[in-house]
Amino acid sequence: MNQPLLSIKDMSITFSSPDEADIEAVRQVDLVLTPGKTLALVGESGCGKSVTARAVLRLLDKNARIPKGEILYDAEGGRVDIARLHPDSTAMRAIRGNQISMIFQEPMSSLSPVHTIGDQIDEIIILHQRLSPKKARERTISLLDQVGIPGARDRSNAYPFELSGGLRQRAMIAMALACTPKLLIADEPTTALDVTTQAQILDLLRQLQADFGMAMLFITHDLGVVAEIADDIAVMYLGDVVEQGDVFEVFRAPKHPYTQALMNSVPRLQRKAERTRLTPIKGTVPSPKDRPVGCAFTSRCPHAFAPCPGQRPERTPVSPGHVARCHLLTHVREEALA
Repeated sequence: MNQPLLSIKDMSITFSSPDEADIEAVRQVDLVLTPGKTLALVGESGCGKSVTARAVLRLLDKNARIPKGEILYDAEGGRVDIARLHPDSTAMRAIRGNQISMIFQEPMSSLSPVHTIGDQIDEIIILHQRLSPKKARERTISLLDQVGIPGARDRSNAYPFELSGGLRQRAMIAMALACTPKLLIADEPTTALDVTTQAQILDLLRQLQADFGMAMLFITHDLGVVAEIADDIAVMYLGDVVEQGDVFEVFRAPKHPYTQALMNSVPRLQRKAERTRLTPIKGTVPSPKDRPVGCAFTSRCPHAFAPCPGQRPERTPVSPGHVARCHLLTHVREEALA
């Protein structure tokens, strides 16, 4: 088995406010990323997926901190705890954009509107690879061609607003791959794209992962995309990872009520006589300020019972590599043993 490239252990993230107590946005998260494998982090908006990913690159807001937990990364110079590195330290700068890269959700807000695509990719290559401007530009053109941008040499001189949404996303991928990273974080890279372009981007990411052997953390709320690209899945709700495991195992037998609710809200192809209405998840994700002491999903769970509001459920093994945080699992197990 491959050794983990990055292990997040018991990590919490809080945000401070001058008027209120610290707000816990992410609570005791455990994730493992392995070379050549894709971990999908899924859940509704506001569940802490992007905050978790940004913590890996130490791109959190100034009022955010990681009070507990570890982000252990197998860096080129040896294993380091990213959670303990200063965001502007030399060690963190050597990792960010070089060994670990990120494709952001919206290219137009991530790319500079006053610099060409080529200049922005050149800058990363010159900074981390120490190449001359001429060699950096050749590397940039090669990357743009590799991600499927037609007329790569001419497109390298284009500004972001001159490219379509699909081409901008491809340019973002080229930028993220500029230094051949060990870990690629993709934060909902296909959300704003049409289905045809989305399929092309997913195919491209799979091929690039096979070429480079990199690990990938793929953030999305689209379970169809998860089934297509992921090896493992972690379901996140209100900053808690409530279920995780092999993607086929979790899809085949979801155990947490939130995972079940997500899957029940996905449309399926059925015979006409069997068509039924989708089952939406009632309510909305609460604010982290209103987080229950116990299970985060308590306020929306149809199966909530006595222990749920006041006691946080333990990570319960379902099968090898498949765990869930739900009092129902513990309750059923206790009844079976009684």
